[in-house]
Amino acid sequence: MNPLADWRTLILAGAEVLQPHSTPGQSISPLANWSWNYDGWIVLAGVLCAVAAALPGNFLLLRRMSLLGDAISHAILPGLAVAFFISQSRSSVPMFLGAVVVGLLTALFTEWIRDFGDVDEGASMGVVFTTLFALGLVMIVQAADHVDLDPGCVLYGAIETTPLDVPFKKTLPVPRVIIVLGAVTVVNLLFVVLFFKELKLSAFDPSLSTTVGINARLMHYLLMVIVAVTAVASFESVGNILVVAMFIVPPATAYLLTERLSRMIALSALIAAVSAASGHVSAIVVPHWFGFGSASTSGMMALCAGLLFVVASLVAPRHGVLVRILRRQRLAMRILSEDLIALLYRMDERRPGSAATLDQLRAVLFSGRWMSILLMTQHTHRGQVRQSESGYQLTDAGRRLGAELVRSHRLWEHYLAAEGGVSVDRIHGQAEKLEHFTSKDLRDRLHQESAAPATDPHGRPIPTE
Repeated sequence: MNPLADWRTLILAGAEVLQPHSTPGQSISPLANWSWNYDGWIVLAGVLCAVAAALPGNFLLLRRMSLLGDAISHAILPGLAVAFFISQSRSSVPMFLGAVVVGLLTALFTEWIRDFGDVDEGASMGVVFTTLFALGLVMIVQAADHVDLDPGCVLYGAIETTPLDVPFKKTLPVPRVIIVLGAVTVVNLLFVVLFFKELKLSAFDPSLSTTVGINARLMHYLLMVIVAVTAVASFESVGNILVVAMFIVPPATAYLLTERLSRMIALSALIAAVSAASGHVSAIVVPHWFGFGSASTSGMMALCAGLLFVVASLVAPRHGVLVRILRRQRLAMRILSEDLIALLYRMDERRPGSAATLDQLRAVLFSGRWMSILLMTQHTHRGQVRQSESGYQLTDAGRRLGAELVRSHRLWEHYLAAEGGVSVDRIHGQAEKLEHFTSKDLRDRLHQESAAPATDPHGRPIPTE
Protein backbone atom coordinates (compact mmCIF):
# COMPACT_ATOMS: atom_id res chain seq x y z
CA MET A 1 0.00 0.00 0.00
CA ASN A 2 1.29 3.48 -0.87
CA PRO A 3 -0.43 6.06 1.37
CA LEU A 4 0.85 9.12 -0.45
CA ALA A 5 -0.21 7.88 -3.89
CA ASP A 6 -3.58 6.62 -2.60
CA TRP A 7 -4.50 9.83 -0.81
CA ARG A 8 -3.41 11.98 -3.75
CA THR A 9 -5.66 10.00 -6.08
CA LEU A 10 -8.61 10.30 -3.68
CA ILE A 11 -8.28 14.02 -3.03
CA LEU A 12 -7.56 15.06 -6.58
CA ALA A 13 -10.49 13.00 -7.81
CA GLY A 14 -12.75 14.65 -5.26
CA ALA A 15 -11.50 18.07 -6.31
CA GLU A 16 -12.14 17.17 -9.98
CA VAL A 17 -8.61 18.05 -10.98
CA LEU A 18 -7.71 16.87 -14.44
CA GLN A 19 -4.60 14.73 -14.47
CA PRO A 20 -2.23 14.48 -17.42
CA HIS A 21 -2.36 11.26 -19.36
CA SER A 22 0.59 9.79 -21.18
CA THR A 23 0.51 8.54 -24.72
CA PRO A 24 2.29 5.29 -25.60
CA GLY A 25 6.04 5.78 -25.44
CA GLN A 26 5.72 9.09 -23.56
CA SER A 27 6.87 9.33 -19.94
CA ILE A 28 5.36 11.79 -17.47
CA SER A 29 7.35 13.46 -14.72
CA PRO A 30 6.36 12.37 -11.20
CA LEU A 31 5.70 16.05 -10.44
CA ALA A 32 3.18 16.30 -13.29
CA ASN A 33 0.44 15.35 -10.79
CA TRP A 34 1.49 18.06 -8.35
CA SER A 35 -1.48 19.99 -6.97
CA TRP A 36 -1.35 22.85 -4.51
CA ASN A 37 -4.76 21.73 -3.22
CA TYR A 38 -3.05 18.62 -1.92
CA ASP A 39 0.75 18.82 -2.04
CA GLY A 40 0.84 22.48 -1.04
CA TRP A 41 -0.93 21.83 2.26
CA ILE A 42 1.35 18.87 3.00
CA VAL A 43 4.47 20.97 2.40
CA LEU A 44 3.11 23.79 4.54
CA ALA A 45 2.24 21.40 7.37
CA GLY A 46 5.74 19.91 7.24
CA VAL A 47 7.39 23.34 7.18
CA LEU A 48 5.35 24.60 10.14
CA CYS A 49 6.09 21.48 12.17
CA ALA A 50 9.79 21.60 11.31
CA VAL A 51 10.21 25.28 12.17
CA ALA A 52 8.14 24.98 15.35
CA ALA A 53 10.35 22.11 16.57
CA ALA A 54 13.66 23.66 15.46
CA LEU A 55 13.15 26.91 17.41
CA PRO A 56 13.18 25.36 20.92
CA GLY A 57 15.51 22.63 19.66
CA ASN A 58 18.37 25.14 19.58
CA PHE A 59 18.21 25.60 23.34
CA LEU A 60 17.84 21.87 23.95
CA LEU A 61 21.06 21.44 21.97
CA LEU A 62 22.89 24.15 23.93
CA ARG A 63 21.74 22.61 27.21
CA ARG A 64 22.99 19.18 26.00
CA MET A 65 19.43 17.92 26.32
CA SER A 66 18.56 17.24 22.68
CA LEU A 67 17.20 13.80 23.50
CA LEU A 68 14.72 15.34 25.92
CA GLY A 69 12.58 16.20 22.90
CA ASP A 70 12.65 12.52 21.96
CA ALA A 71 11.91 11.54 25.55
CA ILE A 72 8.89 13.85 25.78
CA SER A 73 7.64 12.76 22.36
CA HIS A 74 7.61 9.14 23.53
CA ALA A 75 6.57 9.74 27.11
CA ILE A 76 3.38 11.68 26.33
CA LEU A 77 1.66 8.47 25.21
CA PRO A 78 0.26 7.78 28.71
CA GLY A 79 -1.25 11.25 28.70
CA LEU A 80 -2.97 10.53 25.40
CA ALA A 81 -4.25 7.22 26.68
CA VAL A 82 -5.61 8.74 29.91
CA ALA A 83 -7.34 11.42 27.88
CA PHE A 84 -8.98 8.68 25.77
CA PHE A 85 -10.13 6.80 28.87
CA ILE A 86 -11.62 9.91 30.45
CA SER A 87 -13.23 11.52 27.41
CA GLN A 88 -14.00 8.32 25.48
CA SER A 89 -13.12 10.23 22.31
CA ARG A 90 -10.22 11.60 20.33
CA SER A 91 -11.18 15.21 21.05
CA SER A 92 -8.19 17.50 20.60
CA VAL A 93 -8.53 19.40 23.87
CA PRO A 94 -8.33 16.39 26.25
CA MET A 95 -5.54 14.89 24.15
CA PHE A 96 -3.63 18.13 24.25
CA LEU A 97 -4.01 18.65 27.99
CA GLY A 98 -3.15 15.06 28.88
CA ALA A 99 -0.04 15.03 26.73
CA VAL A 100 1.20 18.40 28.00
CA VAL A 101 0.77 17.32 31.63
CA VAL A 102 2.73 14.10 31.05
CA GLY A 103 5.36 16.04 29.08
CA LEU A 104 5.92 18.30 32.06
CA LEU A 105 6.01 15.30 34.38
CA THR A 106 8.70 13.80 32.15
CA ALA A 107 10.87 16.88 32.63
CA LEU A 108 10.19 16.89 36.39
CA PHE A 109 10.93 13.17 36.81
CA THR A 110 14.11 13.53 34.77
CA GLU A 111 15.34 16.36 36.99
CA TRP A 112 14.32 14.53 40.14
CA ILE A 113 16.09 11.27 39.21
CA ARG A 114 19.21 13.19 38.16
CA ASP A 115 19.37 15.16 41.43
CA PHE A 116 18.10 12.50 43.85
CA GLY A 117 19.93 9.56 42.32
CA ASP A 118 23.01 11.59 41.29
CA VAL A 119 23.02 9.96 37.85
CA ASP A 120 23.86 11.26 34.41
CA GLU A 121 21.28 13.40 32.58
CA GLY A 122 21.11 10.92 29.70
CA ALA A 123 20.58 7.99 32.05
CA SER A 124 17.75 9.74 33.89
CA MET A 125 16.10 10.60 30.57
CA GLY A 126 16.41 6.99 29.45
CA VAL A 127 14.79 5.67 32.62
CA VAL A 128 11.85 8.09 32.45
CA PHE A 129 10.96 8.00 28.81
CA THR A 130 11.32 4.24 28.30
CA THR A 131 9.15 3.56 31.33
CA LEU A 132 6.46 6.04 30.34
CA PHE A 133 6.61 5.00 26.70
CA ALA A 134 6.08 1.33 27.60
CA LEU A 135 3.24 2.28 29.93
CA GLY A 136 1.71 4.40 27.19
CA LEU A 137 1.82 1.61 24.64
CA VAL A 138 0.04 -0.75 27.06
CA MET A 139 -2.62 1.86 27.82
CA ILE A 140 -3.12 2.79 24.16
CA VAL A 141 -3.65 -0.84 23.18
CA GLN A 142 -6.20 -1.13 26.01
CA ALA A 143 -7.87 2.14 25.02
CA ALA A 144 -8.06 1.04 21.39
CA ASP A 145 -10.56 -1.67 22.37
CA HIS A 146 -12.99 0.97 23.64
CA VAL A 147 -12.19 4.11 21.65
CA ASP A 148 -11.78 4.79 17.96
CA LEU A 149 -8.01 5.01 18.15
CA ASP A 150 -5.35 4.07 15.66
CA PRO A 151 -2.00 3.52 17.42
CA GLY A 152 -0.23 3.75 14.07
CA CYS A 153 -1.53 7.28 13.62
CA VAL A 154 -0.15 8.28 17.01
CA LEU A 155 3.22 6.65 16.38
CA TYR A 156 3.79 7.41 12.70
CA GLY A 157 1.48 10.31 11.86
CA ALA A 158 -0.63 10.80 8.78
CA ILE A 159 0.62 13.92 7.05
CA GLU A 160 -0.81 12.61 3.75
CA THR A 161 -4.34 13.14 5.14
CA THR A 162 -3.67 16.77 6.10
CA PRO A 163 -5.83 18.28 3.30
CA LEU A 164 -8.86 16.15 4.27
CA ASP A 165 -9.52 17.66 7.71
CA VAL A 166 -10.96 21.12 7.01
CA PRO A 167 -13.23 22.06 9.95
CA PHE A 168 -14.37 25.44 8.57
CA LYS A 169 -14.75 24.74 4.87
CA LYS A 170 -17.00 27.67 4.07
CA THR A 171 -15.51 30.40 6.24
CA LEU A 172 -11.86 29.28 6.42
CA PRO A 173 -10.90 26.56 3.91
CA VAL A 174 -7.69 25.71 5.73
CA PRO A 175 -6.84 22.24 7.13
CA ARG A 176 -7.04 21.95 10.90
CA VAL A 177 -3.42 20.84 11.15
CA ILE A 178 -2.25 24.04 9.45
CA ILE A 179 -4.19 26.15 11.94
CA VAL A 180 -2.80 24.25 14.94
CA LEU A 181 0.79 24.10 13.76
CA GLY A 182 0.67 27.71 12.60
CA ALA A 183 -0.43 28.81 16.07
CA VAL A 184 2.28 26.68 17.72
CA THR A 185 4.95 28.12 15.40
CA VAL A 186 3.90 31.68 16.21
CA VAL A 187 3.89 30.94 19.96
CA ASN A 188 7.34 29.32 19.77
CA LEU A 189 8.72 32.23 17.77
CA LEU A 190 7.34 34.75 20.24
CA PHE A 191 8.72 32.72 23.14
CA VAL A 192 12.22 32.68 21.62
CA VAL A 193 12.14 36.38 20.69
CA LEU A 194 10.69 37.67 23.97
CA PHE A 195 12.83 35.48 26.24
CA PHE A 196 15.94 35.34 24.08
CA LYS A 197 18.25 36.90 26.68
CA GLU A 198 16.90 34.72 29.49
CA LEU A 199 17.08 31.55 27.42
CA LYS A 200 20.58 32.36 26.23
CA LEU A 201 21.97 33.13 29.69
CA SER A 202 20.30 30.19 31.42
CA ALA A 203 21.51 27.83 28.68
CA PHE A 204 25.17 28.91 28.83
CA ASP A 205 25.53 29.68 32.54
CA PRO A 206 22.60 28.78 34.85
CA SER A 207 24.49 29.94 37.95
CA LEU A 208 25.14 33.40 36.51
CA SER A 209 21.55 33.51 35.31
CA THR A 210 20.26 32.97 38.85
CA THR A 211 22.74 35.52 40.21
CA VAL A 212 21.46 38.31 37.94
CA GLY A 213 17.83 37.56 38.80
CA ILE A 214 16.82 35.16 36.01
CA ASN A 215 15.29 31.96 37.35
CA ALA A 216 17.13 29.29 35.36
CA ARG A 217 14.85 26.51 36.62
CA LEU A 218 11.73 28.44 35.60
CA MET A 219 13.17 28.98 32.11
CA HIS A 220 13.93 25.28 31.95
CA TYR A 221 10.34 24.31 32.69
CA LEU A 222 8.94 26.94 30.32
CA LEU A 223 11.12 25.43 27.61
CA MET A 224 9.79 21.99 28.52
CA VAL A 225 6.21 23.29 28.16
CA ILE A 226 7.04 24.57 24.68
CA VAL A 227 8.65 21.26 23.74
CA ALA A 228 5.68 19.27 25.05
CA VAL A 229 3.13 21.49 23.27
CA THR A 230 5.08 21.27 20.01
CA ALA A 231 5.35 17.49 20.25
CA VAL A 232 1.64 17.09 20.96
CA ALA A 233 0.57 19.44 18.18
CA SER A 234 2.77 17.58 15.69
CA PHE A 235 2.06 14.05 16.83
CA GLU A 236 -1.14 13.25 14.98
CA SER A 237 -0.22 14.90 11.70
CA VAL A 238 3.49 14.22 11.18
CA GLY A 239 4.26 11.52 13.72
CA ASN A 240 7.01 10.95 16.22
CA ILE A 241 9.90 10.40 13.80
CA LEU A 242 9.65 13.77 12.09
CA VAL A 243 9.09 15.91 15.17
CA VAL A 244 12.03 14.30 17.00
CA ALA A 245 14.25 14.75 13.95
CA MET A 246 13.35 18.43 13.70
CA PHE A 247 14.03 19.01 17.39
CA ILE A 248 17.60 17.81 16.90
CA VAL A 249 18.90 17.78 13.32
CA PRO A 250 18.32 21.37 12.04
CA PRO A 251 19.78 22.96 15.22
CA ALA A 252 22.75 20.57 15.07
CA THR A 253 23.28 21.47 11.40
CA ALA A 254 23.10 25.20 12.13
CA TYR A 255 25.52 24.74 15.04
CA LEU A 256 28.12 23.48 12.58
CA LEU A 257 27.67 26.51 10.32
CA THR A 258 27.83 29.41 12.78
CA GLU A 259 28.89 30.34 16.28
CA ARG A 260 26.37 33.17 16.84
CA LEU A 261 23.19 32.07 18.60
CA SER A 262 20.83 34.43 16.78
CA ARG A 263 22.21 33.33 13.42
CA MET A 264 22.05 29.70 14.53
CA ILE A 265 18.33 30.00 15.35
CA ALA A 266 17.57 31.63 11.99
CA LEU A 267 19.63 29.05 10.11
CA SER A 268 18.00 26.15 11.93
CA ALA A 269 14.53 27.43 10.99
CA LEU A 270 15.62 27.82 7.35
CA ILE A 271 17.20 24.35 7.27
CA ALA A 272 14.07 22.85 8.83
CA ALA A 273 11.83 24.51 6.23
CA VAL A 274 14.05 23.40 3.34
CA SER A 275 14.13 19.85 4.72
CA ALA A 276 10.35 19.70 4.91
CA ALA A 277 9.76 21.09 1.42
CA SER A 278 12.46 19.01 -0.25
CA GLY A 279 11.30 15.94 1.69
CA HIS A 280 7.84 15.95 0.16
CA VAL A 281 9.22 16.51 -3.34
CA SER A 282 11.70 13.68 -2.77
CA ALA A 283 8.91 11.41 -1.55
CA ILE A 284 7.24 11.87 -4.94
CA VAL A 285 10.26 11.89 -7.25
CA VAL A 286 12.96 9.62 -5.78
CA PRO A 287 10.90 6.36 -5.57
CA HIS A 288 10.19 6.61 -9.31
CA TRP A 289 13.90 6.16 -9.93
CA PHE A 290 13.58 2.68 -8.41
CA GLY A 291 10.21 1.76 -9.89
CA PHE A 292 7.98 2.68 -6.93
CA GLY A 293 5.07 5.12 -6.73
CA SER A 294 6.11 7.27 -3.77
CA ALA A 295 7.46 7.09 -0.22
CA SER A 296 6.49 8.25 3.25
CA THR A 297 6.56 12.02 3.31
CA SER A 298 7.44 12.29 7.01
CA GLY A 299 10.29 9.83 6.59
CA MET A 300 11.68 11.65 3.57
CA MET A 301 11.51 14.99 5.40
CA ALA A 302 13.55 13.54 8.24
CA LEU A 303 15.95 11.96 5.72
CA CYS A 304 16.48 15.28 3.92
CA ALA A 305 17.26 16.94 7.25
CA GLY A 306 19.83 14.21 7.89
CA LEU A 307 21.38 14.68 4.44
CA LEU A 308 21.72 18.42 5.03
CA PHE A 309 23.48 17.64 8.30
CA VAL A 310 25.89 15.31 6.49
CA VAL A 311 26.69 18.03 3.93
CA ALA A 312 27.23 20.59 6.70
CA SER A 313 29.46 18.18 8.63
CA LEU A 314 31.65 17.90 5.53
CA VAL A 315 31.88 21.53 4.38
CA ALA A 316 31.12 23.66 7.47
CA PRO A 317 33.62 26.58 7.65
CA ARG A 318 35.12 25.64 11.02
CA HIS A 319 33.93 22.14 11.88
CA GLY A 320 33.58 20.51 8.45
CA VAL A 321 35.52 17.29 8.01
CA LEU A 322 36.70 18.11 4.48
CA VAL A 323 37.48 21.70 5.44
CA ARG A 324 39.58 20.58 8.38
CA ILE A 325 41.42 18.05 6.19
CA LEU A 326 42.14 20.76 3.61
CA ARG A 327 43.21 23.18 6.34
CA ARG A 328 45.60 20.63 7.83
CA GLN A 329 46.95 19.83 4.39
CA ARG A 330 47.56 23.51 3.64
CA LEU A 331 49.32 23.92 6.99
CA ALA A 332 51.46 20.86 6.34
CA MET A 333 52.41 22.21 2.90
CA ARG A 334 53.29 25.62 4.35
CA ILE A 335 55.46 24.07 7.06
CA LEU A 336 57.25 21.82 4.55
CA SER A 337 57.71 24.78 2.23
CA GLU A 338 59.36 26.80 4.99
CA ASP A 339 61.43 23.82 6.11
CA LEU A 340 62.87 23.51 2.61
CA ILE A 341 63.96 27.17 2.64
CA ALA A 342 65.36 26.91 6.18
CA LEU A 343 67.30 23.77 5.26
CA LEU A 344 68.83 25.43 2.19
CA TYR A 345 69.80 28.39 4.41
CA ARG A 346 71.54 26.13 6.94
CA MET A 347 73.38 24.30 4.15
CA ASP A 348 74.47 27.65 2.75
CA GLU A 349 75.68 28.66 6.24
CA ARG A 350 77.97 25.64 6.44
CA ARG A 351 79.15 25.86 2.82
CA PRO A 352 78.44 29.25 1.24
CA GLY A 353 77.43 29.06 -2.40
CA SER A 354 76.73 25.32 -2.29
CA ALA A 355 73.69 23.76 -3.95
CA ALA A 356 71.50 20.89 -2.80
CA THR A 357 69.69 18.33 -4.91
CA LEU A 358 66.06 17.42 -4.35
CA ASP A 359 67.03 13.97 -3.07
CA GLN A 360 69.37 15.53 -0.49
CA LEU A 361 66.60 17.79 0.78
CA ARG A 362 64.09 14.94 0.90
CA ALA A 363 66.51 12.70 2.77
CA VAL A 364 66.74 15.25 5.59
CA LEU A 365 63.04 16.23 5.74
CA PHE A 366 61.54 12.80 4.91
CA SER A 367 59.17 14.48 2.44
CA GLY A 368 57.33 13.00 -0.53
CA ARG A 369 58.90 13.40 -3.95
CA TRP A 370 55.96 15.01 -5.77
CA MET A 371 55.15 17.36 -2.91
CA SER A 372 58.79 18.47 -2.74
CA ILE A 373 58.90 19.03 -6.51
CA LEU A 374 55.69 21.10 -6.34
CA LEU A 375 56.93 23.28 -3.48
CA MET A 376 60.37 23.86 -4.99
CA THR A 377 58.68 24.83 -8.28
CA GLN A 378 56.60 27.39 -6.36
CA HIS A 379 59.72 28.81 -4.68
CA THR A 380 61.39 29.04 -8.08
CA HIS A 381 58.45 30.98 -9.54
CA ARG A 382 58.46 33.32 -6.52
CA GLY A 383 62.14 34.08 -7.07
CA GLN A 384 63.24 32.55 -3.75
CA VAL A 385 65.16 29.61 -5.25
CA ARG A 386 67.08 29.12 -8.47
CA GLN A 387 67.85 25.77 -10.00
CA SER A 388 71.17 24.91 -11.58
CA GLU A 389 72.78 21.73 -12.83
CA SER A 390 74.18 21.01 -9.37
CA GLY A 391 70.88 21.56 -7.56
CA TYR A 392 68.90 24.30 -5.82
CA GLN A 393 70.32 27.52 -4.36
CA LEU A 394 68.70 30.40 -2.48
CA THR A 395 68.30 33.78 -4.11
CA ASP A 396 68.56 36.98 -2.07
CA ALA A 397 64.79 36.86 -1.42
CA GLY A 398 65.02 33.22 -0.36
CA ARG A 399 67.99 33.96 1.88
CA ARG A 400 66.02 36.71 3.65
CA LEU A 401 63.12 34.31 4.25
CA GLY A 402 65.51 31.60 5.42
CA ALA A 403 67.19 34.03 7.82
CA GLU A 404 63.82 34.92 9.37
CA LEU A 405 62.94 31.25 9.89
CA VAL A 406 66.32 30.31 11.31
CA ARG A 407 66.33 33.43 13.51
CA SER A 408 62.91 32.45 14.91
CA HIS A 409 64.14 28.91 15.54
CA ARG A 410 67.31 29.90 17.35
CA LEU A 411 65.63 32.65 19.38
CA TRP A 412 63.09 30.09 20.59
CA GLU A 413 65.90 27.66 21.47
CA HIS A 414 67.65 30.36 23.50
CA TYR A 415 64.42 31.43 25.21
CA LEU A 416 63.33 27.88 26.05
CA ALA A 417 66.74 27.06 27.53
CA ALA A 418 67.37 30.35 29.37
CA GLU A 419 63.88 31.36 30.45
CA GLY A 420 61.85 28.16 30.23
CA GLY A 421 64.33 25.84 31.92
CA VAL A 422 64.09 23.26 29.10
CA SER A 423 67.12 21.01 28.68
CA VAL A 424 69.25 21.69 25.61
CA ASP A 425 68.66 18.24 24.14
CA ARG A 426 64.89 18.89 24.04
CA ILE A 427 64.68 22.44 22.72
CA HIS A 428 65.18 21.70 19.02
CA GLY A 429 61.91 19.84 18.48
CA GLN A 430 59.85 22.48 20.26
CA ALA A 431 61.57 25.34 18.45
CA GLU A 432 60.99 23.50 15.15
CA LYS A 433 57.24 23.75 15.74
CA LEU A 434 57.19 27.31 17.06
CA GLU A 435 59.30 28.86 14.30
CA HIS A 436 56.45 28.50 11.77
CA PHE A 437 54.09 30.63 13.86
CA THR A 438 56.47 33.42 14.86
CA SER A 439 55.89 36.92 13.48
CA LYS A 440 58.39 39.78 13.40
CA ASP A 441 56.84 41.35 16.52
CA LEU A 442 57.17 38.08 18.41
CA ARG A 443 60.79 37.72 17.26
CA ASP A 444 61.53 41.22 18.58
CA ARG A 445 59.96 40.34 21.94
CA LEU A 446 61.97 37.12 22.13
CA HIS A 447 65.09 39.10 21.30
CA GLN A 448 64.41 41.55 24.14
CA GLU A 449 63.33 38.94 26.69
CA SER A 450 66.46 36.91 25.98
CA ALA A 451 68.77 39.93 26.44
CA ALA A 452 69.63 40.17 22.72
CA PRO A 453 71.62 36.93 22.37
CA ALA A 454 74.10 36.55 19.53
CA THR A 455 74.14 32.74 19.53
CA ASP A 456 71.77 29.93 20.40
CA PRO A 457 72.50 27.35 23.16
CA HIS A 458 74.38 25.22 20.62
CA GLY A 459 76.77 28.09 19.81
CA ARG A 460 75.35 28.80 16.36
CA PRO A 461 74.94 32.47 15.34
CA ILE A 462 71.43 33.96 15.39
CA PRO A 463 70.83 35.84 12.13
CA THR A 464 69.98 39.51 12.44
CA GLU A 465 66.50 40.75 11.52
